[in-house]
Amino acid sequence: MRARPFRSLPLRRPAAFALSFGAVLLGLGACQTTDLGDITGALGGKSEKPSGAASDPRAELDPLRERFRATPNDPDVALRYGSALRATGQRSQAVAVLEQATIGNPGNKALLAAYGRALADNGNFQQAFDVLSRAHSPEDPDWRILSAQGATLDQMGRHEEARQYYMTALKIAPDDPSVLSNLGLSYALSNELPKAEEQLRRASANPDASPRVRTNLAVIIGLQGRMSEAENVARTGLPPEQANANVAYVKRILERRKVAQRELSPRRGPVAGEPDKALARALSRTDD
Repeated sequence: MRARPFRSLPLRRPAAFALSFGAVLLGLGACQTTDLGDITGALGGKSEKPSGAASDPRAELDPLRERFRATPNDPDVALRYGSALRATGQRSQAVAVLEQATIGNPGNKALLAAYGRALADNGNFQQAFDVLSRAHSPEDPDWRILSAQGATLDQMGRHEEARQYYMTALKIAPDDPSVLSNLGLSYALSNELPKAEEQLRRASANPDASPRVRTNLAVIIGLQGRMSEAENVARTGLPPEQANANVAYVKRILERRKVAQRELSPRRGPVAGEPDKALARALSRTDD
């Protein structure tokens, strides 16, 4: 079934949802020192992070597990527990918890948004798209969810459709750096690097842009052979240790793409406008 974006959306910013889409599409979560914590398809949500004094989500897992077992239909507990599970890499468990919670609260849009995010994290992209579609409506759209839906489409290789969702999201949240970053990476995944760079430069110029947006830009610049400039971008605004780690990460992505390209098409380089499967493979690895 072909996905279709919402039509004639009102140009307004709805109230913040539980879902907030991270700026990284496919696995740019490897370099923890630069807060690249969510994968794209990573659907990161600040409002879903476990609350309380503990900064380490592992410290809250046990008490949240007990609370969830006692009150499995409590949406707040399910959101916090699901978030803690995701933050500790327990993606399948997060899906199971949030699925159970949505069964008990079928109309809770925050739970649906979190469940869709967890499904995307777990690689269930079509199901994630379908669940996210139920988390808002044409009458009450959420630009974060539109962007997240675009990310799931990108991960299924449906880049043109994905960009329609990003464009619609940008009508509601003009120049949002996370949406622009996703749009830029979408162009990168179809090997349209100048367009990717244009969008990522717009994103990184926003004072609200996270460090991960600049990392995305550095990768795209590096893919075009301007490595010195890419390193400078990757270091921007970071202390020396984090800057060095960020540069090393960008170099790893570029090297992985070269290796993947040799494996996939040893006699033919990437062509603009065609899916860059080598880049998708390079970004999808999260084993650092």
